[in-house]
Amino acid sequence: MNIRDSRHPKDSERLKRNRRKFSDKRVINAPSASLAVDIDAHDAGKQEVEVVRRQYLESEQRFRSLLESLPKVAVQGYDRYRRVVYWNEGSARLYGYTSEEAQGQLLEDLIIPAFMRDGVIQAHRAWIEEGVVIPASELELKHKTGELISVFSQHLMLNEHTDSPLLFCVDVDLSDQKRAHRDLKFATHFDWLTHLPNRQSFEINLDSLLDACRRRGNGLTTLYLDIDNFVEINDALGYDQGDRLLIELTRRLKECQRVTELVSRVSSDEFVLAFPGVYLSSDVRRIVRHVQNVFRKPFFLDGRERQVTACLGVALFPENGESSRELIRNADVAKNRAKLEGRGAVCFFQQKLHDELVRQHYLLARLKEALDNDEFSLHYQPQVSAASGRIENLEALIRWEPAEGPTISPAEFITLAEYSGLIHRLGDWVIEEACRQQEEWRSKGFHEHRIDINVSGRQLVGRGALKRFEDALQRHGLAPRDIGIELTENVLIEADETAIEDLRRLYHRGFHIALDDFGTGYSSLSYLKHFPVTALKIDRSFIQDAPTQPKDRAIMEGAILIGHRLGLEVVAEGVENAEQLSLLRDMHCDLIQGFFFFRPMPAEEIDRLLSGFVPTHKGLTS
Repeated sequence: MNIRDSRHPKDSERLKRNRRKFSDKRVINAPSASLAVDIDAHDAGKQEVEVVRRQYLESEQRFRSLLESLPKVAVQGYDRYRRVVYWNEGSARLYGYTSEEAQGQLLEDLIIPAFMRDGVIQAHRAWIEEGVVIPASELELKHKTGELISVFSQHLMLNEHTDSPLLFCVDVDLSDQKRAHRDLKFATHFDWLTHLPNRQSFEINLDSLLDACRRRGNGLTTLYLDIDNFVEINDALGYDQGDRLLIELTRRLKECQRVTELVSRVSSDEFVLAFPGVYLSSDVRRIVRHVQNVFRKPFFLDGRERQVTACLGVALFPENGESSRELIRNADVAKNRAKLEGRGAVCFFQQKLHDELVRQHYLLARLKEALDNDEFSLHYQPQVSAASGRIENLEALIRWEPAEGPTISPAEFITLAEYSGLIHRLGDWVIEEACRQQEEWRSKGFHEHRIDINVSGRQLVGRGALKRFEDALQRHGLAPRDIGIELTENVLIEADETAIEDLRRLYHRGFHIALDDFGTGYSSLSYLKHFPVTALKIDRSFIQDAPTQPKDRAIMEGAILIGHRLGLEVVAEGVENAEQLSLLRDMHCDLIQGFFFFRPMPAEEIDRLLSGFVPTHKGLTS
């Protein structure tokens, strides 16, 4: 059976009636063909408008989301009358106004400084009315507090050429960049700790002052200040206390500074000051005293008062230099000479100081070459028994005889060697040469004379110096009685505990250790019992005038007595006449050394002396 045939008869009849009814309705109500097309087009247009409207809303939402997603960028929107219609979170952070506070306010009333107000209004009108675009630029706009803020501002116009244009300003905060630029500029010209001009700025400012002094016919004083033992303050108390000292010193220097004066920190513990118009001798010395008085009052460091001193070097314009660099350099030269004289010393520049400095640089370069070219030799000065006249020991003294030019004094080149660090090479050479020579003399049968060598304080600072000394003796087959050492009191005082322990070890092995220049230090008696020494050498300054000066004689006699009471051998240096010898014999001095008997001699002459080919001095047998 067909499905259609399976319907109920009543259902079939109802279906027929509905079809007829629907057909009649279509005929009665059907519009014309053109009207149907218009209706379809209208519906499509409405749909397109809806799509565009929806796209616009989505675009606007994306735009707003983009603006809000830029927390570092301030974005504001203004209508044609410059009233705020948009104010993002970045604007609130940058300018201090919340969105609620800013809405409806005029641009010029919010963030435009007074001096820019008219220009901003005109630029805004010109863009809206004439199409003159506002260029992107770097500006300083106003915070709610009134503070100026550096920004890079860019502008764009929406709805341009309509009755409702919208101007958007996009501002990027430049505060960090500006701050970094200021910091860099400050660091380029000023000292970060004291905020004083650095050396570069000081030189520029000083040259300007010098130009003014030339025009007015005035002089100028430059003063170089170097804090004494500043490194020790840093090491003992810490860098924070060292910084505190520098800041307090800067404050004191500024207090005694006139407007026209300059002060600069040129290195960690060095300052330079300039005083225009100060050139008369009385005025210069008054200024020096003025600066020295800065140090009269103790500095409060690490919870207690500490006395600090500084050495000063003085250079005058125009006598000591025509430019800032010349004056600073020459004041520095004078300061370095002052440091040699001791704490708190003052030195005025003299041309000979500069000449000496030039010579020192020359000698330093030559010193390196001399070590490579074997230009050094050892001379030996005998020490004789005051009682028997017998030669007991020999002191080894280094000599520098360049291949070209005159002999150079040890007083010159040893100081340079210590300053430059070449003292270690030089000291090792002395040890090796003295050991080699002693081995040679031992092979010739000269077994009764010890060689004493001088050890510099800088040598002791270097680790292993005494170990290298022992190794050299071992290489040459020598014993402790063959080679001794001499050190000054100051060397022992400044030596660290490791060096003192090494000396004690040598002392207990039987090495001869002499304390040289005894009596010239500042703590001889208080430290003497702690040092591992076997002999005292009385400085020549006491020997020279002892026959005629009761005080020198008393000091010399006291030194001999103390040495003997401590079981030490006593040697008198610099004996040059019979009166001195007679006095030392009366005081029972053990050994005599000086030109009255023997000058330092090269090894060949010592050979002849020890072999008996050179007669002894008549004073030794009387």
